[in-house]
Amino acid sequence: MLYTIGEVAGILNIAPSTIRYYDKEGLLPFVERSAGGIRVFSESDLGWLKTISCLKSTGMPVKSIRNYVESAMKGDETIEERLEIIYEQRERLLEQMKELQRTLDIVEYKCWYYETARKEGTEEALKVMTLADIPEKYHAVIEHLHGKSG
Repeated sequence: MLYTIGEVAGILNIAPSTIRYYDKEGLLPFVERSAGGIRVFSESDLGWLKTISCLKSTGMPVKSIRNYVESAMKGDETIEERLEIIYEQRERLLEQMKELQRTLDIVEYKCWYYETARKEGTEEALKVMTLADIPEKYHAVIEHLHGKSG
């Protein structure tokens, strides 16, 4: 079955302009055109668009996605190259996830801090707490923040 750009956009919840942008940037060399020059997408193309969208959502630059697609179009001799591209992106994602976790830990600590201050009616109660009074799961955050003040 073949799909128009509008149908693909609806199926994948991607704006048609995004698909056109991907095509303009060389990310869709596999997409056929009708006799009238209109893009027509196959089931396989939908899979590629899902992969491209996934890679884009990871923060992978368009240039890297293009390299990945071009390598894939060359076939099996580029498996190692594509694997390396994916490994590198995975490492970037893992680092982003670690940073997000550190940020979430700080936010969670701040939630605890202000919930405790609200319960006590003042932040002053927290200022006299020792590390032993604070839940252990926040100790690393406090060390990171260099102190226990709000």
